[in-house]
Amino acid sequence: MTLHTPASDTRGSAPADAAESLPATLRRNAPLVPLDTASGRALVAVIAILTFLAALCAGAAELVSASSAQWRSSVAREATIQVRPRQGRDIEADVARAAAVARAAPGVQEVRATSHEESARLLEPWLGAGLDFGELPVPRIVVVRLGEGPRPDLAPLRRALAEGVPGATLDDHAQWLARLSTMAATVVGVGVGLVVLVIAAAGLAVAFATRGAMAGNREVVEVLHFVGAEDDYIARAFQRRFFQLGLVGGGIGGLAALAAIGGAGALAAAWRASPAGDQIEALFGAFAIGWRGIAIVVLIALAVSAVAGAMSRITVRQHLAAAG
Repeated sequence: MTLHTPASDTRGSAPADAAESLPATLRRNAPLVPLDTASGRALVAVIAILTFLAALCAGAAELVSASSAQWRSSVAREATIQVRPRQGRDIEADVARAAAVARAAPGVQEVRATSHEESARLLEPWLGAGLDFGELPVPRIVVVRLGEGPRPDLAPLRRALAEGVPGATLDDHAQWLARLSTMAATVVGVGVGLVVLVIAAAGLAVAFATRGAMAGNREVVEVLHFVGAEDDYIARAFQRRFFQLGLVGGGIGGLAALAAIGGAGALAAAWRASPAGDQIEALFGAFAIGWRGIAIVVLIALAVSAVAGAMSRITVRQHLAAAG
């Protein structure tokens, strides 16, 4: 915004030579708060860094939320039947009977019973390899895949297993789903809290920068008051300039965050064939935040800009009210 001070713009009985007392920068039609200054560039850098951190927090929360939704969708479509060996009973017959009962249940799409060797391999990470599992009462697992649509009521299946297959228990993963949902909500809540704190820090940085700009332009502000400018006019000038600074810094920080997330996704894709890459992909997916994540980053950059403009205006009004 540029400021003009012709004689016709003065109010009341302001002297005609008031424009002669204006500082040189103001008489040259320069903005009240210049953008291209050392302090302005420093503030842009601070805002860019804070926006980058806030966008990374939001992107990480979005990745965890999306991955958690995929995990919950996958886990919710499965249930497991555990058949424990009992003295005097044929474990293979019990497993076959449990699988038959599960196939007859409504809403079940697929049933697969694990073999003794598969069950033994599942215990190797805890018991180690090379053990003779033939003499151990290793439980057998029957994986039940549920059909699409609303999750069926598994209570009838649980009762049928209790009546027909002694030692068989049904796990519908409800406890695991609840824990997974709580974990995802906690991560998202922490991410939102960090974003709010970073935006608040950006607002404080703008408030201090505005006070510095007010001190550096004290003579200009005094002359503007002398020629009849109101406090709201001066506050709008500062608000517009600091909003532009926030927009530049927020844009740089947001683009840097999107580039960082995209680079992390490219590295994860390059490591996909390795064990570490498989673990990373299992935890965060393909490191793609999607259009919703991009929209969140853009909103954060705009929020930082809006906070910068609002804090500058509030600071200027408070300063002028205290001075006047």
